[in-house]
Amino acid sequence: MPFPLIAITMGDPAGIGPEIIVKAIGEKTIFAQCRPVVLGDKGILMYTAQWLKSSVTIKKIEEPAKGVFNPGILNILPLTDLPPEEVPLGTPQRKGGEATYRYIEKGVALAQEGIVDALVTAPISKEALNEAGYPFPGHTEFLAHLTRAEDQVMMLAGPKLRVALVTTHLPLREVPAALTHVRIKKTIVTTFQGLQQYFGITNPRLAVAGLNPHAGEGGLFGSEEEEVIAPAVAECRHEGMAVDGPLPPDSLFFNAASGRYDAVVAMYHDQGLIPLKLLHFRDGVNITLGLPIIRTSVGHGTGYDIAGQGVADPTSLINAILTASQMVVATKSKN
Repeated sequence: MPFPLIAITMGDPAGIGPEIIVKAIGEKTIFAQCRPVVLGDKGILMYTAQWLKSSVTIKKIEEPAKGVFNPGILNILPLTDLPPEEVPLGTPQRKGGEATYRYIEKGVALAQEGIVDALVTAPISKEALNEAGYPFPGHTEFLAHLTRAEDQVMMLAGPKLRVALVTTHLPLREVPAALTHVRIKKTIVTTFQGLQQYFGITNPRLAVAGLNPHAGEGGLFGSEEEEVIAPAVAECRHEGMAVDGPLPPDSLFFNAASGRYDAVVAMYHDQGLIPLKLLHFRDGVNITLGLPIIRTSVGHGTGYDIAGQGVADPTSLINAILTASQMVVATKSKN
């Protein structure tokens, strides 16, 4: 079986996406497991390689499978032709948002058509994307729109901890009302099935976090646990899933990171991502479960504050590429 063909979107041209891509393509470990192809802008990548003083060769290709897959060769399927001065580093721009949309749209199409095996995305600017007329709060919602998926789940993962989110980019005050029985159960089920399908875990062990301190303390600090979370957990357990909860969030993540659970289902964005990034700020990977395609991403943002300084760390992108490759292999081995 040939190595998986992985499409990598360049992300926001004004962020650190181009830099970490140029750095990652020099890693032999990537080419030992997959065939990476970048969807982006050849001029921006050449400019990036130049100021980085990188020895990477930028090679234009017409079709993903026709690249030369050796370390140090960056195969680019060019979709835009942006002068670097029109997307200055460190500043969100409408043109950058438009370019970002084109890269992701093409990547999803290639993955859905089976031309590439998986999609890996570099960081985007929600501000630039919205300025360009695409009002999505994040990558996850954007991908769900393009693929018409309904049960997508954002999961961030590192060697010690995996966290899936019931709600993602919402103001904190809106979270309680967004926690429904259906939504919580769908997140648990999608996470459970994703761990089975992509990570080879036959019977995943899941922990579900409570929303309130001490998981509500029997209703003393809130009623969401008793009214919404616990019934969803009980239903999943009745259907044969190994799932505990709702559990006090302040101790749950320690137990999960210690190996007691394969993943945590968190109620809202920061509840799950603060402990995840405390452990895996450099090497964490963002995985979207519940899509008809395999998609991973970096666990960080555009890094506008360090763009152009040459200090951006490609570790998360490298891990995202390797994780996508491993997910492809796991899926194909079952077919």
